[in-house]
Amino acid sequence: MNHSLGLIIESLVAVLLVLTIGYCMLLNSRLKRLKADEHSLKAVIAELITATEIAERAIGGLKLAVRDVNDNLGNQLAAATQMSDQLRKQLAESDGVVRRLSRIASAARPITSPDAVPEPAAAPAPAAMAEPVRVSGAKAVAAAAQAFSERRRTGGLAA
Repeated sequence: MNHSLGLIIESLVAVLLVLTIGYCMLLNSRLKRLKADEHSLKAVIAELITATEIAERAIGGLKLAVRDVNDNLGNQLAAATQMSDQLRKQLAESDGVVRRLSRIASAARPITSPDAVPEPAAAPAPAAMAEPVRVSGAKAVAAAAQAFSERRRTGGLAA
């Protein structure tokens, strides 16, 4: 019995060794896959680091571009504001000039009764052209401007 007990123990140890060898082979294959995954993971991490560096450089470039655009836009906005102020002042001055011119033109008109001076017609008849009508310079300019605008409105060229 002593001998059979030793044989049973030794065969049990042999079976356990076979199971251990099988388990070691299984662990070895898993470790190889893990190593392969580690290499692919390192490659992915390296690509991610490269992409991050490229993105950081692009962000730096965009920040510079935004600063440049902001500076240029600020300068252009300031210039536009200044130009708007100048135009506003010039318009105010031109309104004053037009008012003075209209006062001068009204003062230069001869004083006559409203019935004595005929109103200029939009399109004078050929018979009316034969007789010269005395009209002040301001009224002649106004009539010419009105005729010009009417020709312009009808769709034809004014000149």
